[in-house]
Amino acid sequence: MTKKQKKTLKRIILAAVILGVLILLTEVAAIRDRLPFPESDVSNRIVMILLFLIPYLIVGYDILVGAAKKIRTGHFLDEVFLMMIATVGAFAVGEYPEAPAVMLFYQVGELFQSIAVGKSRKSISDMMDICPDSAIVLRDGEEIEVDPSEVEPGETVLVKPGEKVPIDGVILEGTTSLNTAALTGESVPVDRTVGDKIFSGSINLSKAVKMQTTAAYEDSTVSKILELVENSMDKKARSEKFITRFARIYTPCVVIAAVLIALVCALFTSLSVGDSIYRGLIFLVVSCPCALVVSVPLSFFGGIGAASKQGILVKGSNYLEALSNINTIVLDKTGTLTEGSFAVDAIHPNEISEDELLDIAALAESRSNHPVAESIIKAHGKHIDASRIGEVEEIAGKGIRAVIDGRTYFVGNGALMSDIGAGSHECHLPGTIVHIARANAENINLCNNVTGNSASSPLASDSDVCEYLGHIVINDIVKKDSKEALSSLRRVGVKRIVMLTGDNEKVAEKVSKEVGVDSFYAGLLPAGKVEKLEELLLEHGSESSEKSGVAFVGDGINDAPVLTRADVGIAMGALGSDAAIEAADIVLMDDNLKKIPVAVRIARQTLRIVKENIVFSLVVKIGIMILGALGLADMKLAVFGDVGVLVLAILNALRVHRIKA
Repeated sequence: MTKKQKKTLKRIILAAVILGVLILLTEVAAIRDRLPFPESDVSNRIVMILLFLIPYLIVGYDILVGAAKKIRTGHFLDEVFLMMIATVGAFAVGEYPEAPAVMLFYQVGELFQSIAVGKSRKSISDMMDICPDSAIVLRDGEEIEVDPSEVEPGETVLVKPGEKVPIDGVILEGTTSLNTAALTGESVPVDRTVGDKIFSGSINLSKAVKMQTTAAYEDSTVSKILELVENSMDKKARSEKFITRFARIYTPCVVIAAVLIALVCALFTSLSVGDSIYRGLIFLVVSCPCALVVSVPLSFFGGIGAASKQGILVKGSNYLEALSNINTIVLDKTGTLTEGSFAVDAIHPNEISEDELLDIAALAESRSNHPVAESIIKAHGKHIDASRIGEVEEIAGKGIRAVIDGRTYFVGNGALMSDIGAGSHECHLPGTIVHIARANAENINLCNNVTGNSASSPLASDSDVCEYLGHIVINDIVKKDSKEALSSLRRVGVKRIVMLTGDNEKVAEKVSKEVGVDSFYAGLLPAGKVEKLEELLLEHGSESSEKSGVAFVGDGINDAPVLTRADVGIAMGALGSDAAIEAADIVLMDDNLKKIPVAVRIARQTLRIVKENIVFSLVVKIGIMILGALGLADMKLAVFGDVGVLVLAILNALRVHRIKA
């Protein structure tokens, strides 16, 4: 509890004790007929008012002050004004215990609300706490502690164990483990060494490292996240906007209705003026809209907080509401469903072993920095003996000719194999195919004369010149959790999953079958992805179902046009990506696909709770309002209809925090 909450609780307890003692004393005195003055005596009324004013002012003075300020500004038609009118009216009609009791229960509801908001705010404040207080910069050989905003890009910063990384950068010296939970929601530390990127907001766990900053503080990851979180509550959902508009119209209407009830009862029934006003006051208390005004935004606030705890940043409750209505999810392939980097998928040797074929390819590609070459070297995983490698020549657009152990080898695509007359084999697997051939010893000079022009090559018609050794299949490997994540999406109610990719048809078909998407579209340029998404949006726009929205999930780097066009744009693996944070509506701070169904579950649970609270509050309140108008409800039931419903709605709103990854 905060200091303010503890202070409010003490006031509530003190007022409750005093009120209880006063009620007990007055009841006993009434039974024994020993009231200080006869009940009808004005002096007795003054004494009773003064006695019950003590707990009333202890627990409600801030409500009265707040209402008075709002009356002066002219913006007073809210639940605070209703509480003031109802309690002052209770004193006026002689229901002295009712006034402090109503104010007491109202403050109990407010305290519950404050605690609930604090619980929802905690996960967001934990995210806000990632902001570092200072940075240690190395300038002229000295360690200088400065504000992170004073550090320029390119400077060297020392990050000691236990400190937060102040700015995005690259490790220059040292190896350590980082806690990135505040950014990604992942509790498992990650190891980082020289050359690795590290992001502001991470916590250095083990050893001191020196890093070179790659961005100014205002452009760093932590700064962008803080801005995103701070602005998230400014974008309200339709439900919130409706409740706000509803309360503005509803409050003056119920005040007029309460006055009419009192007048009608006084003029057209046998009730006394006091009893008629009392009925109007009951109507006024139970009609207070605070259960709706509080629980709806609190539910969305809790949903955003629950999401941020999982490393899912939602830019506003409107996007959370939109996500709950999604029934189609469109995913980019590269970097989203797949790792986004090449890896050896299969090795198909001809007359030699897999290890020998991979060894030759790795030696030939060892001097290249092409992604395909890097994947082969990584799959080889052994020390490459540079002494075995002689002359290496790159054949533009086709591959490499390399001398290894005195023999000439060709590593490249099918066109190169055709040029040297190696007779390459078609592979049944989709992907990038790297063919390997070896020149026969007696024809080595001829093989060295390859020009790259198959029509003029002296080797093109001589299949005995070079021997085909086999091929290696390179693919962008599917993420291990892709299939499970898509299954989880279906379990949370997503009806259709579509994949868009710029890759070729065969590769797209392979990935689609492996992960289990419903349909795919291949060979798309960025503009083509937008067009295809437009078609899906038009298709879903014609549906009558409430849940008919389309979400797009991309890696946030080259998918910005599609992210902005979808009903909900979700960028994943966006740690440090400017494009993702700017373009997407929802940002997943790591590349864990399983967080997408978690985000959908949180959104749908939040909207379910919002609807439950609206229906429950209105049904209970309308029921008690009717009973009060008919004289079948007293002030205690009216208090339950207000504060009791508020507390139950708040407790229901807190259920969103139970959703786990």
